[in-house]
Amino acid sequence: MASDHNPVAVERAEWKKRQLKERMKQLLTVSSPIFMLLLWEMLSRTAVLDPRFFPPPTAILETFWNLAASGELLTHVGVSLYRIFGGFLLGVIPGVVIGLLMGLYSPIRHFVQPIIMALMPIPTLALLPIIIILFGIGDLSKVVTIAGSVFFPVVINTAAGVMNIDPIHMDLAKNYGADSKNYFLKIAFPGALPVMLEGIQMGQAIALLTIVAAEMMGSVSGIGFLIWTSYKAFLLKEMYVGLILISFFGYLFSLLLRGLQRKILRWR
Repeated sequence: MASDHNPVAVERAEWKKRQLKERMKQLLTVSSPIFMLLLWEMLSRTAVLDPRFFPPPTAILETFWNLAASGELLTHVGVSLYRIFGGFLLGVIPGVVIGLLMGLYSPIRHFVQPIIMALMPIPTLALLPIIIILFGIGDLSKVVTIAGSVFFPVVINTAAGVMNIDPIHMDLAKNYGADSKNYFLKIAFPGALPVMLEGIQMGQAIALLTIVAAEMMGSVSGIGFLIWTSYKAFLLKEMYVGLILISFFGYLFSLLLRGLQRKILRWR
């Protein structure tokens, strides 16, 4: 009974409950994909799923190792990651700067907003023929295509984040005579950061979607090229390797950005 009134013992018991709950969440997170893979393996091996179209995961894994050993897979992955990171940065940096300016200055917002609203509904891939005409069929056209897809969610979320800052912070900065630089870096940027990071997270997902489609057209390398050529040649194991790689990188980038978000926004 004494332990029931001991604050240290109560706190320790609560901590153990939280730890157990976290372990259960981690177990469920890991077990769900393993369960799906085991089910897929069993259904494919028993021909409930046609193994010609849905080869078992173990066969796909063997194909993965063969492609990795030959060096072909590393080439495709390296090219795609280069294009993804290049396009992501080329879309995020202008998106953040223009979004901050739109949120801070009404004239800029009214000037730029109609252009963004007119271009945003057009899928970037629909503009790919024009992009190829302007930038050729090399890496630059793929980078520009990804940048165009990433730019819009980042700029819109950043502008919304600035406009949602409590006006009292703006008034305090003015009253204390903050110059434009401090106003921009110490008020607008930190205040917009939570919503801005959500836009960057969205942009990361769009970048992966875009690179696959962009590499299917006018490309001779990359994960999208691997998926498309394998499909046309009916090499479905190779195709699934490409699809799984895209899924893996999407999950990995999402985890990294979420971790960065928690680190930066510790106060939330």
